[in-house]
Amino acid sequence: MDSFWEVGNYKRAVKRFDDGHRLCNDLMGCLQERAKIEKSYGDQLTAWSKRWRQLIEKGPQYGSVERAWLAVMTEAERVSELHQDVKNNLMNEDVEKVKNWQKEAYHKQMIGGFKEAKEAEEGFKKAQKPWAKKLKEMEAAKKTYHMACKEERLAAAREANGKTEASVTPDQQKKLHEKVDKCKQDMQKAKEKYEKSLDELNKCTPQYMECMEQVFDQCQQHEVKRLTFLKEALLDIKRHLNLTENQSYVTIYRELERTIQAISTQEDLRWFSNNHGPEMPMNWPAFEEYNPDQAAAPPKKKKPDGAPPTPSTDHVAPPGDRSSVSSYDKNQAYSAEWSDDEQPTAFSGNENGGNRNSFEDDSSTGKGVRVRALYDYDGQEQDELTFKAGEEFTKTEDEDEQGWCRGRLDDGQEGLYPANYVEPI
Repeated sequence: MDSFWEVGNYKRAVKRFDDGHRLCNDLMGCLQERAKIEKSYGDQLTAWSKRWRQLIEKGPQYGSVERAWLAVMTEAERVSELHQDVKNNLMNEDVEKVKNWQKEAYHKQMIGGFKEAKEAEEGFKKAQKPWAKKLKEMEAAKKTYHMACKEERLAAAREANGKTEASVTPDQQKKLHEKVDKCKQDMQKAKEKYEKSLDELNKCTPQYMECMEQVFDQCQQHEVKRLTFLKEALLDIKRHLNLTENQSYVTIYRELERTIQAISTQEDLRWFSNNHGPEMPMNWPAFEEYNPDQAAAPPKKKKPDGAPPTPSTDHVAPPGDRSSVSSYDKNQAYSAEWSDDEQPTAFSGNENGGNRNSFEDDSSTGKGVRVRALYDYDGQEQDELTFKAGEEFTKTEDEDEQGWCRGRLDDGQEGLYPANYVEPI
């Protein structure tokens, strides 16, 4: 590598100002990309938590295990908030800090370049100019001396050849000898001039080095400020990125572990027995007198003005859809009206392809027909959709014998709705 002391090689030190300004831009770009990643990750956590919270709440899991499972969703929501905070800190604090420092450290000139770089280059040029002039004179003297040496050797060779050749007259040999003497004199003069110019250059060198080092030290002082700032900035970035040092982050997992450790097998079994098992109360059959009021039809649901009649709300899940979350109710009454010839459908993970969520119905595959609501409808049951007239959504299953269809709103909610309340788009 060429030495710093050679003429013009100070430009690497000057270029460092341009590089420092560009590196500030690179660091800001780097942080902006990381902020986008943090935001995207937080958004994905929130969407994931929202979707699975709905599935868990509607699914068959119950008791303390359900609470622990839901606590995982809470963890995701709270961690999402922390990652959004990371994004905000990177953009609002770290990027702004780098931008402000860059503006204070580098002053752009009207005609290209930075003031700091121009001052450094002028300082180096001024320090190098006297030494560069002496160096140029020395190089010229060296070249003259080397040419004289070459001429002297050629003249000596001609003289030696003339002595061995009979065709060379004594007068010619004399001239050759005189040429050799003259070349030796010229060589000696060139040597003396070369040695003198080299001596003058060496005398100038210490002052040259001192002036160059002074300018270089000024460049170093500016670089010290840049490196010191970057160290502080990177420590701030690390503090913002390292969630393990955030007390809120530690609390999230402490509370999650506490909720999971609180799972009680006996409590959950007792709850299920009380709500769906032998501990449930029972109105055992007893003799009842005829009561004409009991034969009266139940009141119909109120429907919007001008809307068609609402089909029966005694929803029956379509065949093969008994694992659907949308049609599952933790507190639903299980029908006892089945004969010995009717056996409950066996559940197998293969019904869902083995890789799909067993609580999601087949409509989650995204297939269906787009429909538009003709009337407002307010879901009367947990497994019914609520929508406004003009709202568009997806019909995922055709109308059943009771006049109900299954559909999915654009926000992902799935459920039943009256078929005569919509029209295909």
